[in-house]
Amino acid sequence: MDWVKIMSAIFIGVMLVFLWPRAGQMLRESRKGTRDEWLIVVLLLLAVAAFVAFLMHGMHPNTV
Repeated sequence: MDWVKIMSAIFIGVMLVFLWPRAGQMLRESRKGTRDEWLIVVLLLLAVAAFVAFLMHGMHPNTV
């Protein structure tokens, strides 16, 4: 390993040490979503996944 990879690994470790407590605090103090909000999120994610699948299918060389 060269020194750039070592320094990058150290930087990522230090960053995780400093950000972990703040992330926990944000999760504890954040507002909980309602069932309808989560349903909208899931539907949007499914729509994006379907669109990506459609694009991937269109890029396949043996499409019908």
